[in-house]
Amino acid sequence: MLKKVLLAVLAVSLWSIPSYSCTSVIIAGRGGSRPVMLKHRDTQALDNCMEWFQGERYAFIGLVNARSASIVRPRRSAWAGTNEAGFCIMNTAAYDFKDDDVPESMMDQEGVVMYRALSVCKNTADFEHFLDTLRRPMRVETNFGVIDAEGGASYYEVNNHRWVKFDVAALPEGYMVVTNFTRMGREAERKGVDRFERASHLIVNTPGVRDHRLLLNLISRDGAPILRDISASSVCFEGVRPGEDPFGTVMWTVLGYPVAAAYVPLMVLDGNHIPAQLRPSGEKGHAWVCDRALEIKKNKIDALDVCRNTERFIDRKFPTLQRHRTDHASFIRKYDRLMDKYMDIYERNFREIVR
Repeated sequence: MLKKVLLAVLAVSLWSIPSYSCTSVIIAGRGGSRPVMLKHRDTQALDNCMEWFQGERYAFIGLVNARSASIVRPRRSAWAGTNEAGFCIMNTAAYDFKDDDVPESMMDQEGVVMYRALSVCKNTADFEHFLDTLRRPMRVETNFGVIDAEGGASYYEVNNHRWVKFDVAALPEGYMVVTNFTRMGREAERKGVDRFERASHLIVNTPGVRDHRLLLNLISRDGAPILRDISASSVCFEGVRPGEDPFGTVMWTVLGYPVAAAYVPLMVLDGNHIPAQLRPSGEKGHAWVCDRALEIKKNKIDALDVCRNTERFIDRKFPTLQRHRTDHASFIRKYDRLMDKYMDIYERNFREIVR
């Protein structure tokens, strides 16, 4: 099956694809459900990893590009993440909303903006104030997606000088799909329309509980046009209901090609509890999970059954851990033990298919 998917993906010429082009969904929490936000990341920076950071106001975890230890690091960037206040953010690139002559060499600062927002923002109101106070030009052309622990669920179309908000929680359908165009931009310059139409079709026509299992399998593993050679990772945030402890926010993370890696539930907690297999290591700062996924992709190995067999363990055990949470310290100890066991299973399963 994966071979067919890869052939379909490779049939699309990379020359016609923007360097940064993602598919995303926000589903607002309604009727007692938790808000959910998906980012399927497309980029030529295929080596991705996860890091924990102590920000100015809040600790947070973020999806980052691997960096060589032998070079001076640029300004810190995060391409999706969540902080200890339950504030979650991601983005998709836009190509139809820029309305000035700021040179391209000064643009593409979305990762820097998200890193900073995770450090200082608690909710959508904070994020809007943050956007208002950023120095102009903001050096971005993008759609930011945000959910928080207070019921906030919004997209923000942002360019160098202004932003427009779309409150997903207020929409009749309660969800919104966004790829690489803006509603307020120039229609003739839209990108990613085929992926928008496919993701929208999948959401509308698929019943069931809308959680990480549905979105990561339904959208990120759907195949072309969403899954492409430049698909580098996918994350699905499951927030908390208003009034609940933000501590319960989960960032389900797939590092590497989404049909060649299993998802892992990550949380901010009280420090760096990201499993070592997802963190940067070695001189190149790569993550073992991502390297393994790229090797599977390179060798055109069908790993979907291995992904799902691995994920069955965590989908059975993790909800039980969440339901029986009493205090933070006890939960963290149990979470660490569960992650150790899960990553042992993960390594064993994925080592067996690439020798």
